[in-house]
Amino acid sequence: MVFRSPLELYPTPLLVPGFADGPALLAARARSPDARAAALPPPPALPALSFTAEQVAGVCETLEETGDVERLGRFLWSLPVAPPGACEALDKHEAIQRARAVVAYHTGSFRELYRILESHRFTKESHGKLQAMWLEAHYQEAEKLRGRPLGPVDKYRVRKKFPLPRTIWDGEQKTHCFKERTRGLLREWYLQDPYPNPSKKRELAQATGLTPTQVGNWFKNRRQRDRAAAAKNRLQHHGLSQNGLRGLSDTNPGPAEAASPSASVSSSAERADGATVLSVTDSDSDFDV
Repeated sequence: MVFRSPLELYPTPLLVPGFADGPALLAARARSPDARAAALPPPPALPALSFTAEQVAGVCETLEETGDVERLGRFLWSLPVAPPGACEALDKHEAIQRARAVVAYHTGSFRELYRILESHRFTKESHGKLQAMWLEAHYQEAEKLRGRPLGPVDKYRVRKKFPLPRTIWDGEQKTHCFKERTRGLLREWYLQDPYPNPSKKRELAQATGLTPTQVGNWFKNRRQRDRAAAAKNRLQHHGLSQNGLRGLSDTNPGPAEAASPSASVSSSAERADGATVLSVTDSDSDFDV
């Protein structure tokens, strides 16, 4: 018995419709990118953001307050793709932008930190924290470049080279790294008590926005300056008293004048005046101390 193929018994178009046009159709599809793209299955849709901007900001604020920067970074990276309107709401929310800046700072992504701080205008409540991150990031870059820790003069030059952007600065001038309003409060408290206890330092720190350590250092430096000024005043009074003694020695009477009763009376009066001047000067010196 001879077995024959179905292709030999029946015409090819009956078994495979369009087989005759197959090679031409495959060649056309190979030449057309659109045809190849149409033949591929559509990509799966990405998950959409199901949270509002306020909900995301609330989670960011909570994680930022706890200080868990690693978890905060994982939360920001896990956010799904948001529609265009939701993206704008996220970018405009201060708590979210501040959280992104915190993550960028702690991960060493300083360029991203600078971009965030310069592109979003933050409120005054966030200025202190963001200013500290701006300056510290520039300090770390300068130390890495120079290969040594920065001194006070080096940090001053870095601050001059990279001033605070107006997005995190209210424009108030600073003197010795403290604002004028802050220094005024410190001076008022210093006049009342030059040696504040820890509770007063914490209270003053809350009033000025500084840390208790900064408050203690300011009081310590101010007391040192006052002691130096008092020592300078003592030296000046001592110099005046020495000049007074030399003046008295120059006015001592000679032999002829000593025999004269009038000269003796005048010299005794001058010595009495000189003693009075010396006593006043000494009392003033003690009072200044």
